[in-house]
Amino acid sequence: MYFSTLRIVTLLAVFITMACVSHSQADVNNTQLVNKAGMQRMLSQQIAKAYFYSGSEIYSKEAGLQRDMALYRFEKNHTLLKENVRDIETRDLLSIVDSTFSEYTALVKKPYKENATRVLELSETLLEVCHSVVQNIQEFTGANIDHIINVSGKQRMLSQRVAKNYIAYQAGFRDEGTVQKLNDSVQDFEAGLNKLIGEKRNNGEIKSLLLKIKKEWDRVSPYFLKVRKGGLSIMVLTATDEITKLSDRVTGLYVDTITTK
Repeated sequence: MYFSTLRIVTLLAVFITMACVSHSQADVNNTQLVNKAGMQRMLSQQIAKAYFYSGSEIYSKEAGLQRDMALYRFEKNHTLLKENVRDIETRDLLSIVDSTFSEYTALVKKPYKENATRVLELSETLLEVCHSVVQNIQEFTGANIDHIINVSGKQRMLSQRVAKNYIAYQAGFRDEGTVQKLNDSVQDFEAGLNKLIGEKRNNGEIKSLLLKIKKEWDRVSPYFLKVRKGGLSIMVLTATDEITKLSDRVTGLYVDTITTK
């Protein structure tokens, strides 16, 4: 099991690195910009999830690697957004991201017990601001950004948000708010997956990936809702990381299909 998990995390790290350099900054168009902004939502959750796994001493070395890769990827995407976004309102939001991410980065590298509460709070704040950035880019670019990219991109975030709230609950944040956020994320993911599966423009590759996502989700999702029983942290980690990876591939295919029309 250890080597299987290590392989998954290592492959995810490689995937993240490849995704970081998939488009040169000079070639970013509005559709790709929405995708990059959408990735920030996922990364805001992945950083906290990895932090809680590491702090809980569950595959702490691998979780630490994932945290560092997510921090690197977030910063790289943030630089790209600042270089390409022109409207004042969105740039103001990116300034808020700057300050929030700066505190967030410092905290997730400090001792776990003293900072876990604040990390959880900042993961919510950063997610909220990053989501507003996505919405603003769609509104202010003046382009008809296909809604399916946002739906697909959001699935990446939701899978990581499920894992974050699951491990946070196991780590001691056992209030009903944590459980509600977990349940809401599960419901939102399932609604998004159904919408993507029903998309008439799906090609064979997208259909195949969505089928894999559904199969993996159906296998593990019943256990997400049994968070109070605990004991499944490893399975949640590996399953949600696989779902995130597959969802990112689907989103990239939507971006490529729409960009090359």
